Amino acid sequence: MKHIALLLPMLLLLLLPARTFAAIGCTLSNPAQDLKYLYPEMTTYKEELRQLDQMKNGADLFKKLRARLGSDLDPVYESYETPYTVYSIFKGGDLIGIVHGVNVPGKGGVIQVFISAEPGSGEIKSFFFQRIESPAAKALKKKEFREQFNGLTLADFYKHDYFAVAEPTSDKDKVGRIAAPDVGEAGKQDYQASLRGLRKNLVLLDMFVYGLKYEAYYQRSQESLAKSKAK
Repeated sequence: MKHIALLLPMLLLLLLPARTFAAIGCTLSNPAQDLKYLYPEMTTYKEELRQLDQMKNGADLFKKLRARLGSDLDPVYESYETPYTVYSIFKGGDLIGIVHGVNVPGKGGVIQVFISAEPGSGEIKSFFFQRIESPAAKALKKKEFREQFNGLTLADFYKHDYFAVAEPTSDKDKVGRIAAPDVGEAGKQDYQASLRGLRKNLVLLDMFVYGLKYEAYYQRSQESLAKSKAK
């Protein structure tokens, strides 16, 4: 009877719906300290939860997320029920920054990619890793690599979709001009995962904060790609 009593909790755990094990969000480990480091002039901040399955148009946004990431979504870190946290940073009554982070699956485990963005334009002010276990970690964390993304917007990533196929040598492709760090063969997967994390951050912020401000750039890029492929 003792063995049966020990097994019952384990059996009940296995019988729980699969979705119980999904929906893992990404939050700052120490928001007050981390945000103060990013914004020394900060006087206060607001932390807000965003979840697609609780938004009025969430189902449509989830389809958009899948299409704009251009790949299958991870069932653990990118489910319909995944919670996301948006940090709004204030100096007095003025909004001076937006911070957001995401989980993306990497070769050595989950990678946590955060960005700080300009409140009005959505431009990347900085990006950093809260967690990364990878042979490429040292190279990807280098300031010289990360600073190349400062000033880019979601529009630049959408334009890259077109340039990468139709005009791969174009000087207009800001994302394409990023100098990749030397990560070796073992780090390539995590390098690509990190870029995906940046894009995912921007796509979600466009949905949560900026009211799909850059949606027209995505549509234009897709139309241009279709025309290019039809030639």
